[in-house]
This record gives sequence, C-alpha cells and structure tokens, in this order.
Amino acid sequence: QVQLVESGGGLVQAGGSLRLSCAASTVFTINTMGWYRQAPGKERELVAVTTIGIANYADSVKDRFTISRGKAKNTVYLQMNSLQPEDTGVYYCNAALRGSYYWGQGTQVTVSS
Repeated sequence: QVQLVESGGGLVQAGGSLRLSCAASTVFTINTMGWYRQAPGKERELVAVTTIGIANYADSVKDRFTISRGKAKNTVYLQMNSLQPEDTGVYYCNAALRGSYYWGQGTQVTVSS
C-alpha cells in the first residue's frame, strides 16, 4: 500500500503563489506522479502530471503552474503562480505504480478575489 501525504495548501489572494508538496511512502520508485483538483460542484480534473521528466499540464494552468520532482525519492511539487479564484479547490496528489493508482487526502487551496 502506498500512502501519499500532501502539504502546502492555504488561502491566498488573486495573483499570489503557493507551493504544494507530496511525498509517497513506498520502497519502489514511482515514475508517474501528478496533481488533480476538484472544485465545489465539479468533477476532479487533471492539473499536471510528470513521467520520467516529461510534464503535461491542463490548458488552464499552462505558463502559471510548474510540476517538478524532488531530490528525495517519490516526491513531487506543484509551484502555482498567478493564482486566480477559479483555481480554488481541493488539490490531490496522485501516483501510478504497478498498474494501481494512489491518492493523497487532498489539500485545500482557496484564492480570494
């Protein structure tokens, strides 16, 4: 069983920045890690994902968010700049390992206008 622990959410004004962190507890190396978000009343959506150095982003966050892997094994970060109210939601870390997908508990990001 893989456990993902996220941190870094919070309340920020529009135009501000936040950095989310996620660490996965497993002895195996996870190649694919990403971030999803779910706004109130909406479905969970992909924000960004990285696989062996290749990153992909949702169109809505391109040029504002950056996903990166940490030096520590099985860590991933999401640097979020120029945040807008529509970025508000619960952000979930995701990891793919050996055909299974794992989720963190989520961290709230609230952007005020």
